[in-house]
Parts: sequence; C-alpha cells; structure tokens
Amino acid sequence: MRDLDLLRLERRVGQMLVPLAETPGAAIGVSRDGVLLLRRSSGLASIELGVPIGLGTTFRIASVSKHVTCAAILMLAREGKLGLEDPLGRHLPGLPPPLAAVTLDQAMRNTGGLRDMLEIARLGGADLSTPVTEAELDALIRRQDGLNFAPGSRFLYSNTGFRLLGQVVEAVSGEPLAAWLERRVFAPLGMTRTRHTPDLSTPVPGLATGYLPDGTGGWRRAAHGFPLGGEGGLVSGVEDLALWARSLSLGSLGAGTEAALEEPAPFSGGAMNPYARGLENGSWRGVATVSHGGLWPGYKSAFLRVPSRRLTVIVLANNATLDPQQMALSVLEAALEGDAALAPPPPPVALDGAEGSWLCAEAGLSLDIGPHRTARMHGVPFGLTPTEDGRLAALRGGFPFRLAPPREGAMEVELDAGRRLTFRRAEPCPVPPLDGAWHCAEIGATWTIEGESLTIEGPIRSGARGRVSALGPRHLRVHMPSVLFEAWADAVLAEDARSLTVNAGRARGLIFRRG
Repeated sequence: MRDLDLLRLERRVGQMLVPLAETPGAAIGVSRDGVLLLRRSSGLASIELGVPIGLGTTFRIASVSKHVTCAAILMLAREGKLGLEDPLGRHLPGLPPPLAAVTLDQAMRNTGGLRDMLEIARLGGADLSTPVTEAELDALIRRQDGLNFAPGSRFLYSNTGFRLLGQVVEAVSGEPLAAWLERRVFAPLGMTRTRHTPDLSTPVPGLATGYLPDGTGGWRRAAHGFPLGGEGGLVSGVEDLALWARSLSLGSLGAGTEAALEEPAPFSGGAMNPYARGLENGSWRGVATVSHGGLWPGYKSAFLRVPSRRLTVIVLANNATLDPQQMALSVLEAALEGDAALAPPPPPVALDGAEGSWLCAEAGLSLDIGPHRTARMHGVPFGLTPTEDGRLAALRGGFPFRLAPPREGAMEVELDAGRRLTFRRAEPCPVPPLDGAWHCAEIGATWTIEGESLTIEGPIRSGARGRVSALGPRHLRVHMPSVLFEAWADAVLAEDARSLTVNAGRARGLIFRRG
C-alpha cells in the first residue's frame, strides 16, 4: 500500500518541476530518519547536448559549502590542532593586523567584520566572470587595513572569512583543502559525487552547466572567473547531501558536530546572532529550522533542515531564474501538511504607497521597494514575507532584515544585532560635480567620473564601465557591472567634496579620495 502523504508530496513536487522540462532545471530531494523519501528532477543539465538532469547530476552548491568548511574546523579543533578562539593570524602569517586578530569562531559566524572579497573585487571593476588567480584574490584580501565593524559586535556576511578558514585547514593539516575533505569526509561518508573544485576550468564528471537568462527569452552559459575555496567550492548532488545530513544526525564526523554547527552565540551587545557556524537558525510557522543557500553564476541551491522532524529538504538548480529557497519552503509545507504543531501563516502586511527609493542618511544606505512585496539593497533583489509581529522579513539567507510599513514618510528597518535604522523617501537629483579621479588605497582602485559616467581601473581589471546617480545632494549610487543583478554601492560625498565614503553590500566604510 502506498503512503498517501508521500504520494501527495511526490505530486506536489512534480507539479513544481513541470515548467522546467525544456529549460535548465533543478533537482529536489527530501529525506527523513535515514530514508531518502523523494528525489525528483526536471530540466536540462546541458542545453547544447540535450542532456537531462538525472539522478547522477551534480551542481555547484556554492555557499552551502560553508558549513562543511566549518565542520572541518570543528574536527581539527577536537583533535587539538587548533582552537576556535585562535586568531586567524596564528595560522595565516602575513594578514594585516585587523584581519589577523579576528578569531576562527568569528569568521565562522560572520561576526569578524571582514570585508567581502567578492565585493572588493567588484568595486575594483572585476565581476565574477573576470579571470582572477588565487594570488590576485589573496592580494585583495591582504590589502585591507580596516574592517566593517569591531569583531563580535555585528553581523555582515563575508566570503572572505570562509576562504581564510579553508586556508587554515590547509595550513594545519598540511594538505590541500580538496584532498583533506576527500580523505576525511567524503570518502568515509560515501559521498562519491562530491568534491572540492578550486579551479572552475577543470572538468567535473556529471556537473550540470550553469545558465543565465540572455534577456531575449533564451539562455547563455554562465562564465566563471574566480577561484573557489572554503567559501563555496563544493560540487555535489541530492543523494550526497542527504548522506551528509544523515551523517550529522548520526555523529559520523564526531559526537557533537551537528550541535556545534547549529550552536548560536550572542553579539557583544547581547542580542542573539541567528547565524551559527556556516548555518542559519530560523523558524517557519513556529518550527525551528537550520538552513543555508548558495548562489554562483548559473547555480542556486538550498539546504534546509527541520531538526525536530528529522527532515531535510535539498533543492539544487542550474537555472538562475529559480528561487530554491522559496522552492524548499514550498516542499517543506507539502511535507508537513496536516502537522498539528504548525502555527498558522502570518496575516498579510500591506505596503501601500511604499514603492520607490528610500534613504538612511545616518548609515549611508539606500533601499528600493518594488511591486508585489519585493525590495533591493545594493542591487540585490529579494522578496518580503510577513512576520508574526506585523513586519516584513527578507526572503534572503544570511541577510537579517525586517521592515515596518511606512508611517508619515518614514520607514523603520531592523538589521543585524537589533540595530534599527530610519529610512526616508529619497529625493533623486542631478549628480553633483564629481569629475576627476577618485582613489581607494585599500582596494587599489581608481574611479574616473565624468558627469554620470564611471570608468574603473583596478588591480585586476582596467576599463570596466559604470555610472553614477544621486538620491540626494550628497548621497550617490555607484552602479557597477555584475552578471547576477544590477549592482550598486552607496556613496556619501564629504562636505568638502574631497572624499567619498562607500558602503557596498558586504564591504563598508571604504574611502575614495579625490585627486
């Protein structure tokens, strides 16, 4: 006799995948109590060859890799080869003093204040499709002599910290990260389709090609120029990630590893950080969840666990238009339908009259509200979902954001560590006189501005083009190239018009000086 709950789940997932039959697609898996209840896929792993996504297809899982890197650090700590409170500089000589003082634990929790290397590169004109070497990427990191904030005080997602953690594993073990993970993790757990791939030009058997929309209703192959380390270098598939989730539940990598990965810790000001060690603690309809998403050009992924139900949902895609996080929540809803412990969905929250650009002058940040409960910060689009307290939260992992509906021309947004900012309607205006060269020593980049036109000369790439717009007399948006979205950085012009303080999504307080 068929389990009717499972039959319903299979059909709901099947309906979700039907529209992907002739496009780049996705694979979905659901496991519980050591059983892979469901694995379904739809779409093409290769448009060029007409190869469908199948059981053996693998994907770049991007930032879902982060908690695997953290697990490696925890394993080495248990063996006495390092301590979680060790400063990064103890294992990585040559880091600038502010970076060297950040602890391994702070890097794992995104509380170290480390400026994101991908953001720094973009500000210097190098997008993710730009060819970049390991040495060039490390040089970008080591050029920094400041942080986003005092370590431990706040949260800001940073790929830099996890790249450095991967290098710590290599320094302590004496092996390349890929070799150590294969020997200590993947081979023992039977994860034969999982590997760490620092060089994206190396062929990987079974790997789906990542695709981006071409703007005309078709597709183009996503270009990858950056090397990948502990921040996002894993290739894997549904079955292997189900094995990984099961290994955490069983303690196969050492007793307490699962609990240590999910263990929360407060900020120095007392507020609790929902981001643990490479995983984010959250809730859905009153049920505690642990999750992480991944994003790389042409690839998206979601890894969602409900510990109290011993349930894992995995969504992997090679289609940049999909939202695996929302897909995973839809699968979770189908899997838990009828669960008496589920709280009812929060009531809708109206955002009438909120569309447009908003500005927080004190923080040097801007925000766009779009139709149908959508928003953008620094160009990154995200949906908004109602919360139990009558606000709207971002449907975007690793991004604490809660917005209250506007009142009297002002809108309160709560960000990390309980910090609440007031945004007011922006007043777009002509760009002030900025013509000339603006240089940032920490990036090694020069912006040349002529009217609204921007040319970027960076340490890796020269000649990237962008533009400048203004949301106020001194608040600018610097629009830069990006293969993923229309990226911008906020920039505040000093009163003497001699410097710009630039705040990008994951790199704050960078100074560009005139002349």
